Formats: sequence, structure tokens, C-alpha cells
Amino acid sequence: MSDAVKMPARRAIAILAAALFCLGASSPSRAESTALDRYLDGLVSWRADFAQTTLDARGRRRPTQEGTLTVQRPGRFRWEIRAAGASVMQPAQVMVADGRNLWFYDADLEQVTVKPSGGALTATPAMLLAGTVPLREAFTVAAAGRRDGLDWVRATPRGVDAEFREARFGFAGLELRRIEIDDRLGQRVTLVFRGGQRNPDRKSTRLNS
Repeated sequence: MSDAVKMPARRAIAILAAALFCLGASSPSRAESTALDRYLDGLVSWRADFAQTTLDARGRRRPTQEGTLTVQRPGRFRWEIRAAGASVMQPAQVMVADGRNLWFYDADLEQVTVKPSGGALTATPAMLLAGTVPLREAFTVAAAGRRDGLDWVRATPRGVDAEFREARFGFAGLELRRIEIDDRLGQRVTLVFRGGQRNPDRKSTRLNS
């Protein structure tokens, strides 16, 4: 699998991690509160399957990928991604954050890469994984209306070194259903979640299984 295909997945991981692992240090006023704030309030862990589609800068659709995301706050997640219809037991890519390091396994290359979490994700919203940067310090966050039956929240990075221009989070009540990401290369990545489990038992959210 080429780096051009892999990079959207990594950006999606970073953005989703930022939303899920932020420690709520932003303390928004009632007027500023969005569906994203309400989602993060009381969130300890989460698990969901997803389908990922990517449109390149010319509007061409790349092959759909599927996977599973498991998160534990603060700072830990396991992301598995595979081609649509591929065996669940043989993911093409696995990325695991254990709170200190980021582990990335590429099945095509039979290669494992390990980097400190902070250094690996400094230029992305996942710098919030450590919980040291409040959400609204790193992003401009605003409600973005209702579309496709979902309540949307727009997050725009304040820093100039971010890997994406804008992320939009679609919620149905307290369920995160969709994320749309516009990256700096003109690509749009869409993640559609299903079977989400909010704060399930520990057995369901083990990261090393």
C-alpha cells in the first residue's frame, strides 16, 4: 500500500484521537457548548467499527477501507484498518498509542515503527492526547448546524503546522456517527462509525487483544 493511501488514515487517527482524548480542560460556557463538548463529558472509553472513504483533490474516490477503533482516555487507543471485505483477523495497518509511545504496524512491509507519542503527533490535533492542551486552545470550535440527520460541529486548527484544514464531527445525541476531514492536500476523508459502545466494560476495550 502506498504512502499516499496510508497518510489519510494517519490524519484521521490524529483528528479522532484529539476529539476522544481531550480532557475537557476547555470549560466552555453554556453559550459555547457544542455536541462535541457534550460527547466528551464523562467519556472514559469507546469502541466502534468504521468505514473510511477518501476523495482525492480531483474528486476521485479511493477504495473503501474498514476497521475498528478502541480508545481509553487519557491518551490510549488501538486503530486497525483493512481493505473492505478483508479478514478481520488480518488488518493491513495497526496503530496503538499506549500513553507514551505510538506503535505502527504495516502488514505489507512487515514492519513495526515506534515513536514517542508527543514527537510523532506534534503537528496534529493529537497533541491533545496527553491532555495538556485545552481543546479551544488548539482549535476554533463551533456548531455547524444539522445535516443528514446529524448535529455537526466544526473544528479548525489554530496552528499553521496542522496537517488538515478542517474537521467536522457528526453526532446523533451522544453517539459519534461521522467525521469529515479536509486535509491540506485537498483530500476529504470520511469516517462512518457503527456499533459504537460508550464506556463499555474493560474487557471490551482492551488494547492488546
